[in-house]
Amino acid sequence: MEMVALLMEYGWTLLVLIALEGLLAADNALVLAMMVKHLPEEKRKKALFYGLFGAFVFRFASLFMISFLVDVWQVQAIGAAYLLFLCINHFVRKQVQHRLRPSTDGFWKTVFKVELADIAFAVDSILAAVALAVVLPASGLPTVGGMDGGHFAVIFIAGLAGITMMRFAAHWFIRLLEKRPQLEHVSYLIVGWVGVKLLVYTLAHPAIGVLDYHFPHSLLWKALFWGVLLTVFIGGFFWDSFPWSRGKRVEVKPQVKKL
Repeated sequence: MEMVALLMEYGWTLLVLIALEGLLAADNALVLAMMVKHLPEEKRKKALFYGLFGAFVFRFASLFMISFLVDVWQVQAIGAAYLLFLCINHFVRKQVQHRLRPSTDGFWKTVFKVELADIAFAVDSILAAVALAVVLPASGLPTVGGMDGGHFAVIFIAGLAGITMMRFAAHWFIRLLEKRPQLEHVSYLIVGWVGVKLLVYTLAHPAIGVLDYHFPHSLLWKALFWGVLLTVFIGGFFWDSFPWSRGKRVEVKPQVKKL
């Protein structure tokens, strides 16, 4: 019975991570498409391929590196702060189009920029995966670095899924975002909430001791975390179905016509 519960918790966490990877992959794919838009068609594909290959190498190199550093509270704190920054920055920035405007850079300069962007996206995904995986129950599998083998497997599979979706399934998630644009905001709210989870884990670190060491693994915190996460996702997914949302869309139309 305990094994079934363990597998269910691992499986559920992995499903959530794959869904989040898909939404972030769509947002990232839109950014990359704008970065290579000025290149000829054949060179666009090459630039994206080189960027994807670099992201693949970086993602798995950093995954093995973080497996040795995951128990260092300073690393946990930096990761939590970065995830919270991503969430806040998404909602406060004003000039998204300015950030995404096409450039006139040459091929290799564009490849370099795509590499940097892919690395930044990889950091986002890895930190989110680490934040969710480190509080899972011990799997009993051999450790990798300083990380439980089961935790490492969850992060590894989620990372592999993220890269695969960036290459093959991003167009499907982009269409989903076009139909339900609010899901972009939902994905960053979830990233922020995962940052809170990593912050709680950090505050319970023995070297800090602000929270009880067992609190991040408690039923109360798990129920609160997953309850909020599901509320954000379901509420965001069906946001357009709510009466007040439909009312807001109707009110906006006359303003667009005046412009």
